[in-house]
Amino acid sequence: MISRNKDIGSAEKLPTTFVGVFILKHKFELAIKEQQEILKRSQRKSNAIGYLKLGLFLLFVVSIYLTVTQQDKGTYKIVAWVLLAVQIVAWVYHSKIDDEVAHAQGIIEINVRHLNRVDGKWLTFEDTGEEFADPKHPYCNDLDVVGKKSLFQFINTTHTWHGRHAFANDLLYAKYEKHEIEERQAAIRELAADNKFTSELEYQFSKIGTDPSASALVEELQDDHPFMRSKVLRMLLMYGPLAILLFVGLVIVLHMQQFYLLSVCLYAVQALIWVAGSLSTSKCLKSINSLPFKLNAYSKVLEFVAGASFKAKRLQQLQTDLTISDVSAAQAIKELSKIANKASVRSNVILYFALNVLLLWDFECAFLFEDWKKKNAPHCEKWFLALGELESLSCFATLDNVCNRTCYPRMVAYPIIEAEEMGHPLIPNDVRVTNPLRLRNNIVIISGSNMSGKTTYLRTVGINIVLARAGGPVCAKEMTFSDLSVYTSMRIADDLNEGISTFYAELKRIKGILDAAKNDRTTLFLIDEIFRGTNSVDRLSGARTVITKLSKMGVSGMITTHDLELCDLQQTIPRIQNYSFSEFYKDGQILFDYKIRPGKSKTTNAKYLMELLEIL
Repeated sequence: MISRNKDIGSAEKLPTTFVGVFILKHKFELAIKEQQEILKRSQRKSNAIGYLKLGLFLLFVVSIYLTVTQQDKGTYKIVAWVLLAVQIVAWVYHSKIDDEVAHAQGIIEINVRHLNRVDGKWLTFEDTGEEFADPKHPYCNDLDVVGKKSLFQFINTTHTWHGRHAFANDLLYAKYEKHEIEERQAAIRELAADNKFTSELEYQFSKIGTDPSASALVEELQDDHPFMRSKVLRMLLMYGPLAILLFVGLVIVLHMQQFYLLSVCLYAVQALIWVAGSLSTSKCLKSINSLPFKLNAYSKVLEFVAGASFKAKRLQQLQTDLTISDVSAAQAIKELSKIANKASVRSNVILYFALNVLLLWDFECAFLFEDWKKKNAPHCEKWFLALGELESLSCFATLDNVCNRTCYPRMVAYPIIEAEEMGHPLIPNDVRVTNPLRLRNNIVIISGSNMSGKTTYLRTVGINIVLARAGGPVCAKEMTFSDLSVYTSMRIADDLNEGISTFYAELKRIKGILDAAKNDRTTLFLIDEIFRGTNSVDRLSGARTVITKLSKMGVSGMITTHDLELCDLQQTIPRIQNYSFSEFYKDGQILFDYKIRPGKSKTTNAKYLMELLEIL
């Protein structure tokens, strides 16, 4: 039987873990309880107003019937109009109450998801960020950064295209200076301390959606090609329909029958102009045709962020980025929303046809959009990027609230990574085992028996460095790190399409690490079971050669191995240090404490495991 040994190195931490998890859950449970009370009150109001509306409608029907059948029609007409007015007020108020219901339900759902994160029940979250996975990325697949069962799936709270891409880029391509990391840390710390704000922010963003329409709008705004170059023609198309409408109105009012045919001809000409210009107007308005609802949601988010009071410098800067033009981003997006609403009439075919024949509606919308672009296009991309960054920062703040021990690491200039009680953030709080880390410009060879924790330790180191380089919190009591570029070779698989064996695939990964180390001494390599795909003689010889080369290049890293002979390199290469994981046996059971220790491994368990499975 195999189990984790709770008597060695971890039993004394269980009470601390329990208290930590209780504190984490408490804030979310309080938020849920508060919103549940609001939800009950709002639902009672909604039900009451629903019955009121039904009663008002029945009375309205009765008043209409009495108006038609009774002699005293005037009184019943007044009653009918009053009832109609009251119904309209009731409908508006009911809509407001329904918004309150939806809001409370949304905030509850957000906090329930946080509780699921704390309890390790997040694997069912739909958004995994799998489209960002790149098999050629230095560490993407090996460290479970994006994709199923990944860090992205665990703490992602984004709901927009720009937010998702900002978060993925921070996880995969972060390259921040020391002062930028410190500013991001301060911003994330402030967001993490205000669950009410971040929950409301996520709820407002959830009304937008992750489709790339906003990105398409930003690209469209980069095109400064004028919709119409001729100012004279533009004036005619803008004001001509109004002049014709006034002329036709006078003809009808004054019964000028001699101009009836002329009026029809004028509108026929306008119809031809509309048809002739339909391709150009459709192209111009394409980026906003599907955006009215989303733009309205964006304007609410912008108003919410603009009204916040931030202390962190980075958050204040993002707030400033949303008000860099003559009008605020919220006001500009609200104006764009109005234009998009006008352009969306094409969904009503009859109204769309009438407005274009009478007023050249598409041209009017195109001219309004062009004027909006001239005023706001230079700033628009910055607005969306600022909102995307805010969403990304909120994701990292989530980790601070769902992991029972986090810290904000200190960045130093020299090549060093040190940590106390470092754990893997994707392992549930109640079973996570933590370990120290000491890497001072050296190479660590980690030996140990099967399932003892070697690979998990490498991934723990890697994923926490990824978080640290993005300015996020890490799963550790304390940590100091340098700006090191992570390269991994862990999860190696063959590629049938390219005819690549597992061993050759690993050789390509190792070659990539050597090339990176040759050009960049800040390279940090994490290699799991080096050269596992070949025989023991070639594996040992190749591993010695690779480690010797990496040591001469002056880079730091960690390698796990089953070959205890490889640990002898410590005697000839001063930069190498040996560490190990071990198993223990008690009452016929094999036990693991997953604790790292100095020195090479002194135990093996392969024969025991084969006997356990009745292979031997």
